[in-house]
Amino acid sequence: MMYRARIEVSLKPGHSDPEGEMTAQSLKELKYSVKKVGVSKVYEVFFEADSREKAEEAVEEMCRRLLANPTKDNYSYEIEEAR
Repeated sequence: MMYRARIEVSLKPGHSDPEGEMTAQSLKELKYSVKKVGVSKVYEVFFEADSREKAEEAVEEMCRRLLANPTKDNYSYEIEEAR
């Protein structure tokens, strides 16, 4: 069965986010009342798995092995059957 996972990876609190800081500064210079900007990555992954349980196991493994650094990143995901 084909699945689609939407995986969001973001920095844990306390870690430097230079891209977010630069974006916040640029928005302030454009006269927006911005307090903070956080940058996240979103991955959309289409893959095959035998069951929803196997799909969840695969996404967890993808995150742990490649997409997120457990030292500095949090991640969350949604899985659905792809058509």
